[in-house]
Amino acid sequence: MENIVFEQIRQQLATDDVVLYMKGTASFPQCGFSAAVVQILSQIGVPFRTYNVLDDNTIRQGVKDFAEWPTIPQLYIKGEFIGGCDIVREMFANGELEDLIFEKLSFPESRRA
Repeated sequence: MENIVFEQIRQQLATDDVVLYMKGTASFPQCGFSAAVVQILSQIGVPFRTYNVLDDNTIRQGVKDFAEWPTIPQLYIKGEFIGGCDIVREMFANGELEDLIFEKLSFPESRRA
């Protein structure tokens, strides 16, 4: 399904280092899973961009098809699909998420929360 929606997603992923497709916004998540990922990213202290899939059904289905992942939220770092809420939670709990973010974004160690 190579289409305009995929191109739009690629452009969004190229624009920001950390992208979260979610239900709602960072300041007003519309589901608990989206809220959990926002909380984790905020706790790490990394800047991230969110896209509210509830605003656009084409993007909502498009990100699922693009990642071949059936659920929202979806986290991307430097254009790489990381996973949904359960994977992000697990990676955060064992320190992998923070390590990955700081490695891919080349943040100085002093930026760690």
